[in-house]
Amino acid sequence: MTRSVEREIEQYEGILAALRSSFLAAEIVYRDTQRQAEPSIESLKGEKVIGEALRLAVESCREELLTAQPGGGRPPALLAEALPRDLALVRRGLRQRTLYQHSVRSHRPTLAYIERVLAEGAQVRTLDEIFERVIICDRTVAFIPGAPERKSAALAIRHPGAIDFLTKVFEHMWERAEPVSVSMDRHRPDLLTDSVRRTVLRMVVTGHTDESIAARLGVSARTVSTHIKKISEALGSRSRAELGYLVSQRRLLEAGNASAGTPATP
Repeated sequence: MTRSVEREIEQYEGILAALRSSFLAAEIVYRDTQRQAEPSIESLKGEKVIGEALRLAVESCREELLTAQPGGGRPPALLAEALPRDLALVRRGLRQRTLYQHSVRSHRPTLAYIERVLAEGAQVRTLDEIFERVIICDRTVAFIPGAPERKSAALAIRHPGAIDFLTKVFEHMWERAEPVSVSMDRHRPDLLTDSVRRTVLRMVVTGHTDESIAARLGVSARTVSTHIKKISEALGSRSRAELGYLVSQRRLLEAGNASAGTPATP
């Protein structure tokens, strides 16, 4: 009477063993795939985590490193830490291009760093426009600021389409930027140029404060105040509201019009 029941139990035990074996094989394949496949966008939290991820990515670069560093001069301690690493990258044949804002040309620690890397074959250009921070390694991984805590949050991007887009944005900025030569003093642009004043004026009209403009352009609030003062004097403005009206009336921010520092014909 029990034999049929025993045979049925043995049959189910065989099925259970086969299922366990199949699930184990599937689990091994799944884990291997997970280890090999990296996320297309990875969120990085904390300065130490971001720093370590950047260090590993930069050290693994073999062909090209593209960097856009807004915000003016960099802290001397950070430059001292970055210099040996960047020199080693350039010396092993890596193509390194770095984009700064014009304001770094008056920051001596950053100038000293730039002179060293330029002497080894790196390329550096500066731009008076506002741009975002981005680091692209071998066009396979890119790092951009995270949100909302931009200083302690970043995104590591590995999606080919996103990296291609970021690279094209970098190249577009690079083409408009001004090359920096080793002999800085002869090629240092005046910080009170019409192009910079135009950028300052555009931000004033859109409601930015002096402090906000200074942070975006990588200059001091005093420099921004000097820009605004000279523009106001040139236009005969006595307030920000009047300055905005005169700018609109004279169409100073339209492409091809007169410079922001020179009164135009209404």
